[in-house]
Amino acid sequence: MELISSNNEPLRTVSSWSVSQCGAAMTIIGLCVVLAVVALRLATAVSTIKSQYRVFEIDYQNNRFLKDGEPFQYVSGSLHYFRVPRVYWRERLRQYRAAGLNAVCTYIEWSRHESSPGTYSFSGENDFEYFVQLAQEEDLLVILRPGPYICSERDFGGYPTWLLHENPNMGLRTNESSHTHFVESWLSVLFPRIQPLLYGNGGPVIMLQVENEYGSFSACDGNYTRWLRDVFRTYVGDNAVLLTTDGAGSGYLKCGTIPGVLATVDFGPTTNVSREFDALRQYQKHGPLVNSEFYTGWLTHWGDPKMASRSTSSIVNSTRQLLALNASFNFYVFHGGTSFGLSTGANISPFLPQVTSYDFDAPISESGNLTEKYYAIRSVISEFMPVPDIPVESSGTMDYGTVLLAPKISLFDSQTAIEYPAFEYPQTFESLEQYSGFMFYETRLPPRFPGLGYLVANNVHDRTIVCLNKRPVGVLSRSDNIYQMILVGQAGQMLGLLVENQGHINYQNMTDLKGLVENVTLNGDILTGWTHTGYPMTNVSQIATLPNMSSVALPAFFGGSFSLPTAAPRDVPLGTFVDMTGWGKGILYVNGYNLGRYWPEMGPQMSLYLPGSFLRQNNTVLVMELGIRHPNTTLRLVAEPVVNLIQHSHGHNDSQINVQLAH
Repeated sequence: MELISSNNEPLRTVSSWSVSQCGAAMTIIGLCVVLAVVALRLATAVSTIKSQYRVFEIDYQNNRFLKDGEPFQYVSGSLHYFRVPRVYWRERLRQYRAAGLNAVCTYIEWSRHESSPGTYSFSGENDFEYFVQLAQEEDLLVILRPGPYICSERDFGGYPTWLLHENPNMGLRTNESSHTHFVESWLSVLFPRIQPLLYGNGGPVIMLQVENEYGSFSACDGNYTRWLRDVFRTYVGDNAVLLTTDGAGSGYLKCGTIPGVLATVDFGPTTNVSREFDALRQYQKHGPLVNSEFYTGWLTHWGDPKMASRSTSSIVNSTRQLLALNASFNFYVFHGGTSFGLSTGANISPFLPQVTSYDFDAPISESGNLTEKYYAIRSVISEFMPVPDIPVESSGTMDYGTVLLAPKISLFDSQTAIEYPAFEYPQTFESLEQYSGFMFYETRLPPRFPGLGYLVANNVHDRTIVCLNKRPVGVLSRSDNIYQMILVGQAGQMLGLLVENQGHINYQNMTDLKGLVENVTLNGDILTGWTHTGYPMTNVSQIATLPNMSSVALPAFFGGSFSLPTAAPRDVPLGTFVDMTGWGKGILYVNGYNLGRYWPEMGPQMSLYLPGSFLRQNNTVLVMELGIRHPNTTLRLVAEPVVNLIQHSHGHNDSQINVQLAH
């Protein structure tokens, strides 16, 4: 039987096929199956390779970032691991992601990790690698700013102050060999720790900043910035993007930009965001627009009339404009934290030391509370990109009541002193390898001193209590430009100058030696034969165990204790604020933790933040009070920060103190 097709051609039936033809067909079918399996495996392999190939790069032609080949816009927030106790790192990072941020930015502080030459610390509170890994776990990319200069209102801008001992005239932030030697040595230790964290190596770090706002520095040393770029590139390769950050004006960008490095700018809220990028486009015609420091608030100095702030509405309006421009940006800061210890820096012209709090009026407060600004920013971000539904809450604080303190011992009688050799002329802190705290300089008044004299200590750095036989008789102040005073005394009395290091300058001209940096004169004659006693304030916890005294001569330590409520609300107790109203000036310790400097006589910060992680059931408090007048002997532990108060009619009142002492 023959079957006819629709085009009148005969069709073969299966029965008419030969055995050989059937075998050939089966071979073809088998080959097809094999090819299908191979194709499937090949596609899977390609997909796997593609998923493992991670790249973050710049598409200059289209003015955008590409993340794994896809257009990408980041919204980041600064969070400095060294200002937040480790136990809170994950909580803060989760708060960032819940606000809609997809990246976090942090400095790496050289001084924190290399406290003395060749001695390194990367564990515990200094474990920045763990911080970065936590960020990745919380679905955040990371931008690192490893300096070596970081500013950030930190002592010496993040540089280790021992550099000033190695070479007091070191050309910081320049290509001078004594500087680059130590920088290169530090980076050779740091970058092997960073490399596994880079995006191209599977980590979350997409960008690294070279130096920091170099256009604001007078040196304008292009040889240095290009050298530093090459060091960074040697370690980073193509596994992350390098950037610079400078002010939005052409004067900053002129010296701040580096060939081959993405230039970005910084500015705060403004009515016309687009205009702030005009100068950048003069220096960088193409590439993504980036504001690397979009200011949510501002820093505060001792003596400012109030804590700095910026309105929520201005932040929201500028955020909306940045998002609409497809600009990437970093909130500086989204959470500021606290400059614990003696880690704050200072600005210059005039000399202005910064307060301990780094609240910054940020969206997340110093104690971890979510503010109105936080929720407003979250809302505007949600207009442009998905915001994850992550449950978060404020960290919370608590009022723990009043703590009664008693005198313990005078500073001059304490066992915290370091006795240095005597010198004919006074030496700086750095020459004696002391980088924090106080130095007490003493010499004897000349035999022919007539009883009344004009004491001059030009350019003393920074604030000095003048003593006769260890009794305060006056104050010299760098901030107030008070370097001289009338001295009433007797021949043979011991003249003492207790000089406080209030923080090394962190911006612009940073060669800032501490102590008596020039000779001291009395009635025009140079005083000689100085003893040097150091009080670095790093080992004082044993003083809390001393018995109470009925009275003590200032400056002095005061101690006390308090207990937490029996039923603790959390595994980690709630934090609190220590209200220092009624005290003068000094340093506060709780359970051995240095909470930082207080100065309610100057304001506007009146309280110090005490994290719950520093607390235990029974707690010891130690205060080192510098004040001329005896302070209050109580402290209040309150749930809200005490700010914007000043105990006297105006901020800088060291001249008033001298008038009071004279009477």
